[in-house]
Amino acid sequence: MLIRDTYLKKVVAGFKIVQIVVLIGARQVGKTSIMKSCKWDRKNLFLNGQDPEIAELFQRLSDIEQYLRVYLDEKLDGYLLLDEFQYINGISTMLKLLTDKHPQLKILCSGSSSLDILQQIEESLAGRVRTIEVLSLSFDEYLLFRNANQHKLYQSFGNDTETSALTVPIEEALSEYMLYGGLPRTALTFHPDEKIEILDDIYKTYLLRDVRSYVVNQDFVGFNKLLRLLASQIGNLVNVNEISRQTGLTYKKCEEYLFLLEQMYIIKMIEPFFTNKRKVISKMKKIYFCDLGLRNILEGNFRELTFRTDNGAIFENFVMLELWRNKKPGGTLQFYRTTDGTEVDFVLNQLKEVLAIECKYKNLQKPMSIASLNNFCKAESIENKFIVNRNLNMTFNQTKFIQGFLVNRVGN
Repeated sequence: MLIRDTYLKKVVAGFKIVQIVVLIGARQVGKTSIMKSCKWDRKNLFLNGQDPEIAELFQRLSDIEQYLRVYLDEKLDGYLLLDEFQYINGISTMLKLLTDKHPQLKILCSGSSSLDILQQIEESLAGRVRTIEVLSLSFDEYLLFRNANQHKLYQSFGNDTETSALTVPIEEALSEYMLYGGLPRTALTFHPDEKIEILDDIYKTYLLRDVRSYVVNQDFVGFNKLLRLLASQIGNLVNVNEISRQTGLTYKKCEEYLFLLEQMYIIKMIEPFFTNKRKVISKMKKIYFCDLGLRNILEGNFRELTFRTDNGAIFENFVMLELWRNKKPGGTLQFYRTTDGTEVDFVLNQLKEVLAIECKYKNLQKPMSIASLNNFCKAESIENKFIVNRNLNMTFNQTKFIQGFLVNRVGN
């Protein structure tokens, strides 16, 4: 089992503050593996909330206490690992009762949809729980899963690394990653056709099954149109009126399903950054997918990026995911677009500094100047500006050029 250290460290840090830590993310991103790979300093017990017998145990405090005394520890001194805990009725109340009565008990939970989980947490466990978003593999993790030697090579690259024969395998790995995404099952499969089969299975077996409980039957055709329409619009503003017209869903239903997809970590929408409201075009958000493999299965396109018209949008989606994963706690990721034509792909607020990032899926012959990026940074007094591209890794005229595969170092 490969270890995802970033999340393990977050779990350890969480338990220093609270008794309950919750891992939330889409299906198949590896939450269960993270739970099982933790190294505990005391006894631990793994339970699956989807098991009806386990779910029944949590209906009475005395029942679950007795069970834990037998299978975990007589004094309930240890770690309870509860997978898919959202399937257990009234689980948040029971967790509150357990941790109130047994302060030595630590509970690590996981769930595949934040829609119900967050509502339960807000009602019963406010201030008692640390929530950790689990995303699909970052590019760094993807390399580690795929090829330890390539990962070691990648780790040796610095901010002055030049494109050469040495970087070619990493560039090729990035192209593969942007096609098939970072879901662990696809990362551990090497044949392209098998990757596509896995992605199709995840889409049909998990995504559609999960949403059926939220989408009424008469809306299901429109909902599928909505999914595919969103897949074709990554990096663009979300126009709910237009989506309603094309899908046949009401405006209200479109808003509900967009919210649902974001809570299920299928899509990610980012908000506009503004200081002068009159200059901002609108409050519409931009749409991205949380995993590019899932996006491409919905788009029905796995052709090489070189021959695609959407390669720039895919690259921008990849950059968004890397920035999102690496933003500081409390930080925000936004975009900037105004009526006078000024547009900046991403504005990353790290609380102590603000960074402006522009994406260019190009091999640049020489450093370039982007007027909108420069004008925005000047107007907002932002010193850190980046152009993420395919080949340049340097600083020119106070602008940092960085290769796509090193974008996780932006702001770190």
